[in-house]
Amino acid sequence: MSPNLDSAIKTQVPALLLRRLFGVGRRDEAKQLPRPAAPPPVGRRRVFVQTETGCVLGMDLDRGDNAHTVKRRLQLALNVPTGETSLTFGDRLLEDDLSFIRPDSPLLLTRNSMNRSCSTPCLCPVSKDFEQKDCSNLVEILGCSSSCPRVKRLVDDVVNAIDSGVDPVPIESGLGGSYYFRNVTGDKVAIVKPTDEEPFAPNNPKGFVGRALGQPGLKKSVRVGETGFREVAAYLLDHENFANVPATALVKITHSIFNINCPVNGGSPAPAHDQKQQVNSKIASFQQFIAHDFDANDYGTSSFPVAAVHRIGILDIRIFNTDRHAGNVLVRKLNGSTGRFGCQTELFPIDHGLCLPENLEDPYFEWIHWAQASIPFSEEELEYIRNLDPMKDVAMLRRELPMMREACLRVLILCTIFLKEAAAFGLCLAEIGEMMTREFRGMEEEPSQLEVVCMETRKRVEEWEPFSAAAEQGEDIDFQFSMDMLGEYNDVIRSPRFNGSSMKGSSFRSPLSKLVESLHEGNDDHDDRYESDRVLSSGLSTPIIPNKATGQSSNATRSAMSADEQLASSMCFVRLSDMNAEEWNLFLAKFQELLKEALHERAKVAASQRMKQRLGTSCKF
Repeated sequence: MSPNLDSAIKTQVPALLLRRLFGVGRRDEAKQLPRPAAPPPVGRRRVFVQTETGCVLGMDLDRGDNAHTVKRRLQLALNVPTGETSLTFGDRLLEDDLSFIRPDSPLLLTRNSMNRSCSTPCLCPVSKDFEQKDCSNLVEILGCSSSCPRVKRLVDDVVNAIDSGVDPVPIESGLGGSYYFRNVTGDKVAIVKPTDEEPFAPNNPKGFVGRALGQPGLKKSVRVGETGFREVAAYLLDHENFANVPATALVKITHSIFNINCPVNGGSPAPAHDQKQQVNSKIASFQQFIAHDFDANDYGTSSFPVAAVHRIGILDIRIFNTDRHAGNVLVRKLNGSTGRFGCQTELFPIDHGLCLPENLEDPYFEWIHWAQASIPFSEEELEYIRNLDPMKDVAMLRRELPMMREACLRVLILCTIFLKEAAAFGLCLAEIGEMMTREFRGMEEEPSQLEVVCMETRKRVEEWEPFSAAAEQGEDIDFQFSMDMLGEYNDVIRSPRFNGSSMKGSSFRSPLSKLVESLHEGNDDHDDRYESDRVLSSGLSTPIIPNKATGQSSNATRSAMSADEQLASSMCFVRLSDMNAEEWNLFLAKFQELLKEALHERAKVAASQRMKQRLGTSCKF
C-alpha cells in the first residue's frame, strides 16, 4: 500500500466513525464553536458525560444504548482510555439499562486504573471532527431546573454577550475557579463555578489539585465535583425564596476562558496563549449575580434584620450547612442609605457547595452567636417551618437533581424533622444550632446533641430483633459510599467510644443519658468555640477552634498533622448511609421518639437560661 493511500485511510476511518456516532457533517467542519443543538428524535435523550479529569461530552442516548456504547463514544471523541472504568449517575453504577436516565443529566466516567488498557485502543480523530465532537449550545441548562424563568433570561443575556464579544472575567478570590459572566453592556449578571475547578479538582486554577472527581473533597463527606449540585439544591429548597438564595442552575457551558490542567489527550498543559484559543466545555453551577454593598464580614451584624437572620438560619439547619461564615452572606443597603449604621439592610446567602453532606459531621453556623438568633421565631416563621415536608422535598430533588446521592437526601430528611420538632418545642434559632454543633472537651471532639440522639436511635435499631438476628448470621449491609469508591480517602471512622455495636452487652451508659447530663452542665466551654473569626484570604473558610490546652487554634495545629491524623480528626460518630430502606424507616420512627425526650430536657434548660440576657438589654434591632 502506497504511503499516500495508507495516510488517507488512517485519516478517514476515525472521521467516518465520529460522523456516524455523533452526526457530524462536512458542512459543519469550518465552525469552531459548538452550533445550536437540534431537538433529538423521539425516544432519544441528551446527556452530558464527564470524565474524572473534567472533560465533558454531550451525546444522545438511543433506547438500545448501554454503558459500553457510551464509553466507546467517549473513546472515539476524546481519545481517552475507557478500559477499567465505571460509568456512574449519582449512587448508581450504570451497565446495561440506561432507560431511567433523564434528559440533560450529567454522567461521570471514573477510572479504576491509571494505566491505558490494551483492550480498548484509542483512535485519533481528525482535528476538525474533534472540534465538532459536541454539537451543543454555548450554555445548556441541565435537568429540570430549566423551568426557572430567571435562569433562562440570564442564560440568554450571557449568550448574547458572548456572541457580541463580551468575555467573562475570572474571580481572583476563593480556592476554586469561578468567573463573572456579563451582559452586552458589561454588567455582571452571573457567577459560574465549573465542577472540575473546585478545590482539589483536576483543573483547579489556583494549585489546589490532587484528587479526581468523585473522591472526598475539602469536606470529607462532600465529593470533589459535586458542590455545584448542592448550590442548585439550596436554591430549590429555598421555597418561595424565603431566605433570598440567588437563582441557580446546573449548566453545561463552553468558553475559552476556563482553565485546563489536564489536556484531553494527556501530556502537559497547553501554553497560556494557546489555551485562550481553545474552546473548553464544562459542567458548572450558574448563579445569578447579586449587586451588594458589603458582605457580613465588613458590616456590623447588629443592623441585620431579625427576620433575615432567622430565614438564613432556617435554611442552614435544613441543609446542614457546614460552611456558613460571614463572607458568604451578602449585604445590600436599602432606601438609598449612605451611612453604615442605622440603615436598613437586606441579606443574601451564597456559597452552598458544602451543604447536604453524606454524613453528619460538624456544621458551622456563624450566626449562632448573633443576637438576632436568640430572639424567638415569629408566627410567620413558625408557620413556614410547620409547612415544610421533608418527603416532598426529597421527591422534588430526585426529580430535579436525580444525581443527588441518597445519603445527602437522608441528611435533609433528618435535619428537617429536627428543625420542625425543635421549633415546636419553642427553641430559638441559636439553641437549635447549638444542639447540632460539636464541642471540644479537653483534647477530644464530642458528638453534638443531635448526633447523640442519632447514636442512641441507631443502637436501638441494631438491637431490634429482626436486624440483630441478621447481624448474628454475619450479614453485612453494603453501601456505595463506605468502601468501594473512596479508596485511600475512606474516612468513615466510627469511634469505639460511640460505636453502637460495642454498646451491646457492655457497661457503657446510654448516650441519651449522657446528653441529659451535659444539658445541665452549662455551655461555658461551648461559647469559646466561635470566639475567633476564621476567614481565609481566599474567601472559603473553615472554623478556627481555640485549643484551651495549648492556646493555639486548631487550624494551626492541623496544618502540621499528617494526612492520617487529619482524617481521624474528622470522625463520623453515626452514619445514616449504610441502612437499607426498612432500617431507615425504623430509624426515623425511633428518632422522633427519642428526639422528643431530648428536646423536652433541652427546653427546660433553655427556659432557665433565657432569664439571663445574652448581650444585655441595650441591644435594639
